Amino acid sequence: MGNSFGKIFKISTFGESHGLGLGVVIEGCPAGLEIDEAFIVQEMQRRKPGQSKITTQRKEEDEFKILSGVFEGKSTGTPIGMVIMNTDQKSKDYGHIADKFRPSHADFTYFEKYGIRDYRGGGRSSARETAARVAAGAIAKMMLKHYGISIQAYVSQVGSLALEQSYQELDLSKTEDSIVRCPDPQKAEEMISLIDEVRKSRDTIGGIVSCVATGVPAGLGEPVFDRLHAELGKAMLSINAVKGFEYGSGFEGVKMRGSEHNDAFYQEGDRVRTRTNHSGGIQGGISNGEDIYFKVAFKPVATIMIDQESVNEGGDSVTVSGKGRHDPCVVPRAVPIVEAMAALVLADYLLISRTNKL
Repeated sequence: MGNSFGKIFKISTFGESHGLGLGVVIEGCPAGLEIDEAFIVQEMQRRKPGQSKITTQRKEEDEFKILSGVFEGKSTGTPIGMVIMNTDQKSKDYGHIADKFRPSHADFTYFEKYGIRDYRGGGRSSARETAARVAAGAIAKMMLKHYGISIQAYVSQVGSLALEQSYQELDLSKTEDSIVRCPDPQKAEEMISLIDEVRKSRDTIGGIVSCVATGVPAGLGEPVFDRLHAELGKAMLSINAVKGFEYGSGFEGVKMRGSEHNDAFYQEGDRVRTRTNHSGGIQGGISNGEDIYFKVAFKPVATIMIDQESVNEGGDSVTVSGKGRHDPCVVPRAVPIVEAMAALVLADYLLISRTNKL
């Protein structure tokens, strides 16, 4: 249970960090969609480890293989199966915590739930699982592009270093110009320096990924429990290390009066628009045609290269020493994961919307 996501455009992922590989089965992808494998490669490269000095130095090329559901470059309407083989596991790096619980990891909770756990890199709880999501998200993005919908995420904060501009004031085309994936060149350099400083001190730091979806038509979302923002929140909170989600004005909205916060409607040609967008493109749980924007907060990576107090499976006090290759800050590599999960939600709700009315 808990390994599938979506209703019509549905994915199921499998695999562990140090197993043979990972994979995903995509159901509900409409037939006839042109599958651009070069684009999937591009998306996987954005998420893969070892891409810069501020990410984990594990070397995985994340090469994928499509096993089913695609014929002569197009989706057939049947399940699309994809696998990504692991090639650079160093399981010996985890032998010292075979019976120890790492602080703020899923070691203890997985052991309590199942009575057994794969301690090598966290097994199924590892963020390596998100490689399968990015592969599936790439196909969802292809479908959304067919409908004129695009998704762009970027790093807006690392520690206390935060962008002050809104996404409308930034040139988001510059996001990939920096290894930290921040579209502001000056702030990007400051973020890189901070992450590198934290890395050298054998510690980790958190941050925020902001995301905007443009071209989303009005009418996506379902009452009452399947509101669009609720599903986006679930998608984002399912990503490893995520501690918070807010959309539109978010928590800042509590400082405003209703007269300031309300988004006034006006007619623009044949389309109803809003003069402001504090709603974040969603009202009543349904998209209103404006940009959908949200933020995702990531905690500092739990594995640190500093001794920590803990207990083992027998309840004895132990010291846990960090080893292996880990990200000092997860947000640069989280950008394509956030985009992938947003794409999966929007692709699913786009298909669901076809069932709402004649």
